[in-house]
Amino acid sequence: MELDLTIEKLASDGRGISHHDGVVVFIDKTCPQDIIRAKIVKQNKSYWIGELVEIIEKSPHRVKPFCPMQNVCGACQIQYIDYNYQLECKREIVKDSMREFDIEIEPVEPSPQIKEFRHKIQYPIRQTQVSKRILAGYFKPKSHDIVNIKYCPIQPAICDEIIDYIRETAPIYKIEGYDEKKHQGLLRHVVIRSSAKTGGNLVVLVINSDKIPERIKDFAQKLIDRFDKITGVGVNLNNKKTNLILSDQTKILFGKDHIEEDLCGVTFEIGANTFFQVNPKSAENIFRFVKEYINDNFVKPTILDAYAGISAFGLVMANVAKEVTSVEENPHSVEMAKTTAKKNGITNIKFFCEDSEKFFDTVSEKFDVTILDPPRKGCSEKSLEYALNITKSKIIYVSCNPSTLSRDLKYLTSKGAKIERLKPFDMFCHTTHIENVAIIDVNPNNYKK
Repeated sequence: MELDLTIEKLASDGRGISHHDGVVVFIDKTCPQDIIRAKIVKQNKSYWIGELVEIIEKSPHRVKPFCPMQNVCGACQIQYIDYNYQLECKREIVKDSMREFDIEIEPVEPSPQIKEFRHKIQYPIRQTQVSKRILAGYFKPKSHDIVNIKYCPIQPAICDEIIDYIRETAPIYKIEGYDEKKHQGLLRHVVIRSSAKTGGNLVVLVINSDKIPERIKDFAQKLIDRFDKITGVGVNLNNKKTNLILSDQTKILFGKDHIEEDLCGVTFEIGANTFFQVNPKSAENIFRFVKEYINDNFVKPTILDAYAGISAFGLVMANVAKEVTSVEENPHSVEMAKTTAKKNGITNIKFFCEDSEKFFDTVSEKFDVTILDPPRKGCSEKSLEYALNITKSKIIYVSCNPSTLSRDLKYLTSKGAKIERLKPFDMFCHTTHIENVAIIDVNPNNYKK
């Protein structure tokens, strides 16, 4: 069955949404205000799925993608939509997630860059069966088939050069690409951390082995000799059948084990396994927003930085705080945070290497501000309960998932807390991913025990 439909808005997964006889219809590769013809390929009671047959009338918000691979690569799903309108679509996605709250969703803060903004690159490596050519790129949408990408405009140009050199040179060193189905082949991924501050690059070769072959060592030496902008080359040992890209076993063979990045005047050391936002300049917008809010509303508050990672929030907020308490369960991240504090002369921060929920259960003091920056799955109800108990004034919740943020805000407001502000930030341009910062007022008089 084919239908003529008008696309109304975007779903959180990037598909266009239309309606037919009261039934929601999802159609991929469409833009709001497109008039299209779609073939219905799946019918459920509550929704249908269609495939785009043709665009009858293009939306005024459609543009020509600046990447020639956009239609086949799964990385930039909505690059065919004008960037300013992308921000409107993302705001609508947040509004849909927050529809049960009486709260104004602020305009989305745009990314300072919409090209060359991505400073962490993770390319899977494969190999053709007949010619044995090395392939490196992103997966096609909804598959594990490689799109062999030689030019990617959303990452620094030096990354294209490094990847292309690896693609052409690896066979000379008898380094074969990984076969996911057979679990064979040496080189699984290439991960690059590229510094927006210095232009330096840490390159990590992820190999299907429990030891480092000599040919990998020779290849790593060749890489760092070839590129002045490569500041370090490492190897990550990952011989398990897993979708996880990096194991916890990384060895730096040549050069430095980190790059440097700046956030609001604080210099961080970012290692191969360090969690750090892939769009540093957009991340700085988030940190600046939080810091300005705290500085405008408090005089030297006590701050808890939970799920802290390398304590980026805690370290950036330190100079407007009386004292910061940072809690993170990953020992390596805690050590890197301590190094950053020492390097930047920050002395009013305490570090705890502990699971945040367990820390909440044992801490007796209360904090003026609690910053929650949990992983995509959000917080447990127990953690939220603890956060309410130990926070005197405000919870600042930073989330990369509007759905789990909505769930957690529902719990907090059910206990008497009030959403004061909700500000979205565009971290991943040309996708429907969106970061949000929620300012939550904790009123102890209303808090329901």
